[in-house]
Amino acid sequence: MKNKTVKLTVCLLTFLAPIAQASDEVKHIPGFFIGTTHFDSETEFTFGVEYEYKFTQDWGAGVVFERTNDAHHGDGTAVALASLYYHPTKSIRLGVGYGEERIGGSHPHNEDLYRISSAYDFHIGDFGIAPTIAVDFIDDEEAIVVGLAITRPF
Repeated sequence: MKNKTVKLTVCLLTFLAPIAQASDEVKHIPGFFIGTTHFDSETEFTFGVEYEYKFTQDWGAGVVFERTNDAHHGDGTAVALASLYYHPTKSIRLGVGYGEERIGGSHPHNEDLYRISSAYDFHIGDFGIAPTIAVDFIDDEEAIVVGLAITRPF
C-alpha cells in the first residue's frame, strides 16, 4: 500500500515541479485529522495524519494516512493515499487523490480508493482549523469522511 502511494506522490511532484514558482508562498502543511467515516450503514471514529507541499499559491500535493479501527464490523481499515490540491482562495482547498484501503480481520485485503475532498481553513495564529469532507470511491461503493483537520503551516 505504501509503495503505490509513494510512487504516486513522486509522480505528482515530478509533474508539478515545472509550474512551481520560487517565492515565499511555498509551504509545508502538516496536520492531523479527527472525524467520522460513514460506510455501509455504519459511522465510525476516524483519525489520521496529512501532509501537503504547496508548489504555488494555488497548487499542492500531499499524502494522507487514516485509520478507522471499528470499520467493517470491527475488522478496521487503514487508508493511505496521495492527493493533488487546488486552492482557489487562501482558505479553500479542493482535492483529488488515489490510494488504497487496507481492511483487517480474518481475511485482510487491499482495495483501490479514489477520493475527492473539500476543506475550509480558518487561520488562528500560526495554526489552521479546517472542517473537511471527503468522498471515497471504493469499487462500486462510497464512504463519506467528515471531520476536522488541525494544521501547522510553515
